[in-house]
Amino acid sequence: MNNYEIMFIVKTTDGEEKIKDTIDNMKKVITDGKGKVVETKEMGERKLAYPIKKELNGFYVVLKVEANKDVIGEFDRKAQISEAILRHLIIKLDEE
Repeated sequence: MNNYEIMFIVKTTDGEEKIKDTIDNMKKVITDGKGKVVETKEMGERKLAYPIKKELNGFYVVLKVEANKDVIGEFDRKAQISEAILRHLIIKLDEE
């Protein structure tokens, strides 16, 4: 199991309930693959530096997870096809 930090931006125009559902669904992708969500930081709604998919604001979320590369690959796939996620970034943290 490797440590990863995942940041993603959720569309805010669909409402608060849809934001929470999207966050829960993405966390479920990790846990269903036998990974572990160590920490969740909801950084809130912020103005984007430039429009993404015609959206001006986004809800930022940072997850720290322990998972293998197959689980991260599935997360990446789901994030790319999700209409609710504007952008995502996955960083593998160094082992200490």
